[in-house]
Amino acid sequence: MDTDVLIVGAGPTGLMLAGDLARAGVGHQVLERRTAEPNTTRAFAVHARTLEQLDVRGVADELVATGRQLPGIRLFKRATVSLAGVPSRFPFVLVTPQYETERVLAGRGVRVTSGAAVESVDQDAGGVTATLADGRTLRARYLVGCDGVHSVVRRSIGLSFPGRSVLRSIMLADVRLAEVPAETLTVSSAVGAMAFIAPFGDGWYRIFSWNSDERPVSEPVELDEIRATVRTACGTDFGMHDPRWMSRFHSDERQAPSYRVGRVFLAGDAAHCHSPAGGQGMNTGIQDAANLGWKLAAAVRGHDRLLDSYESERYPIGRTAVKTSGALIRSGIARSSLQRALRMAAIRIPLSVPAIRRRSAIMISGVGVGYGDGADRVPDGPLPDGRRLYEALRDGRFALLGTPDLDIGAWSERVTLTGATPAGDRITLVRPDAYAAWSGSPADTTGLRSALLHWCGEPAREPAER
Repeated sequence: MDTDVLIVGAGPTGLMLAGDLARAGVGHQVLERRTAEPNTTRAFAVHARTLEQLDVRGVADELVATGRQLPGIRLFKRATVSLAGVPSRFPFVLVTPQYETERVLAGRGVRVTSGAAVESVDQDAGGVTATLADGRTLRARYLVGCDGVHSVVRRSIGLSFPGRSVLRSIMLADVRLAEVPAETLTVSSAVGAMAFIAPFGDGWYRIFSWNSDERPVSEPVELDEIRATVRTACGTDFGMHDPRWMSRFHSDERQAPSYRVGRVFLAGDAAHCHSPAGGQGMNTGIQDAANLGWKLAAAVRGHDRLLDSYESERYPIGRTAVKTSGALIRSGIARSSLQRALRMAAIRIPLSVPAIRRRSAIMISGVGVGYGDGADRVPDGPLPDGRRLYEALRDGRFALLGTPDLDIGAWSERVTLTGATPAGDRITLVRPDAYAAWSGSPADTTGLRSALLHWCGEPAREPAER
């Protein structure tokens, strides 16, 4: 084996996964076909649950310092979803360029090999072989495809990517603006046009725009076309000028039928893709990696029974992201005044109900995401030693909230005893990704032992009751 895990793609998903493997001391190598940093970053929004995952890894505050905090999201000037009440250290959406997120994630001991274009992937009972464009081959125990919508890995393992195009010609541009928009994120629409404007923070702005005159993605984009579209959607083009880059792309809704084939996994856009509405794409991919990394680390050490839970937990989340982003983007595009009125009402009327607004904020932020069977998000909180729970999880181990009747010293290399006393006199075994693995009475030694065996593997010695 050349390494334990090969990761194809050095975007946010691949870098998050690599950092988690590095933290666990697992050998890894990231293969990236690019040889230079592109200026085609698309993602800007980092939601609360993603920031919580970064907090578990000790880098959230560094990323927050690079961007602007928005207390809510305004949809097409018709309704606002406030995030102020989200139960998190991060009750906001962070607006920061994707390259800042990648920079922070790459600083966690990640090994990236640039100019390494993977052409095919083959596997057998013992491992996975990646063949590069230059003829080299690399072999590992596992391989994860984080190589985007046009994933070579997905194609190599024979998985389809069913779905459809939502918008056939979204225009992208990086421009300067003579007028600063009143809102940090400008999202506006009119009949036959839609525009999204976000700042890089250095005087440049990213423009996403669409009009009903959808043209082939191969057709060059003219600045006048973007100006006219933004004027229709926003009432002004903000004096945009000096474009440094312009392009078109299709916005698709697609999801692979499986996230795992043998020793090969898919994560991020290689597994699911959808419209940029709601800013869910990068966040969903990073959280895919947060779910998979510690399970791969356990598998490398011989405890591979957790690997199937990656797909069973993350596939429904990807499906939901595809559906909700699709609903949002469709609400913003209208080809007639009647269609626009109906779609705007479909946004405004439900969000006028406080309970729906709160639920929407919880779901958009990601803190409402759970995996079923009690595997809910465990909120951060203070511990008796002065740390927070998410700080205690930074070593990549499990944490136990409460004092059980079972002596868990046999799992001390994999579980941290926090001494905390959870509400309701229950103990909770917290996974490295800050979700609950098990919760029960301190006296339920059988239940706790079973949970420890399932999630953490065999003990170093036979545990005893206190």
